[in-house]
Amino acid sequence: EVQLVESGGGLVQPGGSLRLSCAASGFMFSSYAMTWVRQAPGKGLEWLAGITPSGGDTNYAPSVKGRFTISRDNDKNTLYLQLNNLETEDTAMYYCAKGRTYYIEINYVSSDRGQGTRVTVSS
Repeated sequence: EVQLVESGGGLVQPGGSLRLSCAASGFMFSSYAMTWVRQAPGKGLEWLAGITPSGGDTNYAPSVKGRFTISRDNDKNTLYLQLNNLETEDTAMYYCAKGRTYYIEINYVSSDRGQGTRVTVSS
């Protein structure tokens, strides 16, 4: 059974930073692309970033490119998302998701997601 547990969210001021983590279990983590998605209050799911199994290739949504960085540690079965220069519009629940295969499927939101971690950006 795929299990994904996100952590690291919280309240941060505009311009601040956070690092989100996602602990994965129940599948061969190092064999799958992984993604981060988010859902802002009253809105649908938004694909943010993807990373290949080795971590050698990444892709980002235009809304976060240059501010967010996705990475992974296959030895620890953990996915990360570094959030920098946060804006109030980044307020959302953030989820990690398991990809269907080894390559990044841009804008594909898997049903294999964790429970999420909440990020609130406010002064």
